[in-house]
Amino acid sequence: MNKTFGIVFGLLLSILIAIFPAQAVGAKPDHIYWVKSGATLPEIAKKYETSVMELKLTNGLQTNTVLVGQKLWVPIVYEVVAGDTLRGIASANHSTVELIKWKNRLISDQLYIGQVLKIPPKKLTMQGQHILMTREEFRDWLFNSRVNRKVNIIQQHHTWLPSYKHFNGANHFRMLMGMENFHKRRMGWSNIAQNITTFPDGKIAVSRPFNIAPEGTIGPKANTTGIAIENVGNFDKGHDVMTAEQKETIVYITAALSVKFGLTPSIDRITYHHWWNLRTKQRVLDKGPDYNVKTCPGTGFFGGNSTSDAINNFYPLVSRKMQEIQASMQ
Repeated sequence: MNKTFGIVFGLLLSILIAIFPAQAVGAKPDHIYWVKSGATLPEIAKKYETSVMELKLTNGLQTNTVLVGQKLWVPIVYEVVAGDTLRGIASANHSTVELIKWKNRLISDQLYIGQVLKIPPKKLTMQGQHILMTREEFRDWLFNSRVNRKVNIIQQHHTWLPSYKHFNGANHFRMLMGMENFHKRRMGWSNIAQNITTFPDGKIAVSRPFNIAPEGTIGPKANTTGIAIENVGNFDKGHDVMTAEQKETIVYITAALSVKFGLTPSIDRITYHHWWNLRTKQRVLDKGPDYNVKTCPGTGFFGGNSTSDAINNFYPLVSRKMQEIQASMQ
């Protein structure tokens, strides 16, 4: 009986595959490449008939180096099956309807079964090392990336200057280059100090690569295992009032980073610049004299810059957002 059942089942499976070959081809499109030992960007680009520059723009790569286990969005070839739509194909393969139509010279959204499409992944917005992203793009970028140093501290800062009056809604890269030049020429640092910058419109920029510890006056103890977030604005009381978009972004990226690096929101893991002595570079929490500590990230940052403000006002928001992110990944 078992042998007969196996033969019959095998025949049925063969018939189904013969009738619906496109489903066998398109059911699990291989649009994510997991970097293997010894792999290089030129080799990966050749394998997927694309270019190194396209891979860098698609995946927000700041260098030509890739790490084992890193995930890359890559172009694929997809065979249309019954019920497919351009919107559905784009959504399932990290692409857009417009990109698919452009790549395949389609003049309409009409598809037919068995049609073979080239599916290019979406590109990120980059200028030099700076990557400008939405929250959703940052989430994908973060969880696809690999970091080869220990990270157990998330730093919160505000720029103070530039502030909201310097942001016009479209000058993200100009502001980033201004900060980078100031940090390198005036402060003598090797690069822009912060890994991440948030903007009043809710956009996120990754600038200093995550594999390089941040620089800055907070000191080496906080920097060595830290990720620095610089929030554009002056959030001392009486100055900039944080927008809802930026507030949501700050909570979201702090939560995503906490999930990524296995951190629990606490004064040991999410730190404010205000808690560190500028002269000794030691953590003093709420005990630092005014002349030796900054107000950063602002006396009005999520209710204030004290440890109790963080515990009561900021960490609960981050914890709830962590749960949402983890649930969405299941």
